Amino acid sequence: MTATILLIAVFLVSPTLIIYLCKKIPILDKLGAGILCYGLGMLIGNIGVLPASANSVQMNFMTVTIPVALSLMLFSLDVRRWRFLAGKALLSCFLMILAALIATFIGYMIYRDTIEDAWKVAGMLVGIPVGTSANLNAIGLALKAPEHLLVLTNTADMIMCTPYFILMLTFAQRLLNLVLRPFCPPAQDGASALCVEDQVKDFDDYSGIFKPATLKSLAVASLISGVIFCIAGLAYTLAPKDFNMAALIISITTLGIIASFVPYIHNLKMTFQFGQYIMFVFCLVVGSLSNLEAIVSAMPSVIIFTGIVVYGCLVLHIIFAFIFRIDADTVIITNVAGIFSAPFVPVIASVLKNKDVILSGIITGIIGLALGNYLGIAFAYFLKNLSFLGMKP
Repeated sequence: MTATILLIAVFLVSPTLIIYLCKKIPILDKLGAGILCYGLGMLIGNIGVLPASANSVQMNFMTVTIPVALSLMLFSLDVRRWRFLAGKALLSCFLMILAALIATFIGYMIYRDTIEDAWKVAGMLVGIPVGTSANLNAIGLALKAPEHLLVLTNTADMIMCTPYFILMLTFAQRLLNLVLRPFCPPAQDGASALCVEDQVKDFDDYSGIFKPATLKSLAVASLISGVIFCIAGLAYTLAPKDFNMAALIISITTLGIIASFVPYIHNLKMTFQFGQYIMFVFCLVVGSLSNLEAIVSAMPSVIIFTGIVVYGCLVLHIIFAFIFRIDADTVIITNVAGIFSAPFVPVIASVLKNKDVILSGIITGIIGLALGNYLGIAFAYFLKNLSFLGMKP
């Protein structure tokens, strides 16, 4: 009993310490709290310290954290601000989604006979360039991906996306400016400029989260999230067994987006940060399920598949941008927002020395978070049922 309580405490407290260290140590902040939580989880899971009761604790955390975190992160979205997205930026966003689907399809056709449940991996991988790791894991949960497959895909995501982010921080702008148009600053009216100022905030800022007013807001948000979980549970119960988890995640996503239109819920303090913290708990738990020997033996195919999706999406996006005359900075910011989410947008905008792309990036991140689950789940089932085209799924 004591060991179980201690393990629960480790799962809940460790992400808090990692978030604190990321704020104090810039290089850790660049790596990201999610990657660090996942890495710590892998360490915990492979040094022989987990108690016999660990598996039940891990499964309970995995069942609860994703649904709760997803709705909390969606509460703070302002979907109505999509209308502020400039035409080229909106086009770039949807061309990136198209590129992601094409790249995933290519990777799936290569590895469908090599990787176990390749259609589930493909669905999860759609969540990388379209949404975030939150989408990847929500899609995996919806598709009932085995724990080891979820671990493999998260590991491959970390391996492939780290050098991608370094590329975006260093040479990407210079390379893309060789083939794409340079950025042309738009004329901003007062409303759009104000919108930019409203959106330029640190999504990773946890300061003040323990203030009584904030804790009260988070308690209310958690209660609403619990109600959404219960309603979505009804969809889970009514759906056919093969689709019940997909029904659960789609219901939570839809209800979370609907809730974001309610001003009271939308204005609850720090719901995104709290949801993100719960997502870090999930990353830690998933990492603790890993078996390094199994990962090493099964990893190459999943890594290459992930690389095809991440870098294939980028290459296709650049080709589409060249055809549709979209500038380099917009391509970079929409890609980063899709893969790494809104918190990374100001970082990349600073590297680009271009504050005008911040709004485009943040709204792209919102679109990805909102649409990622729908696209990933739908695309996975499309691949699973390729037999209707006379193809082996």
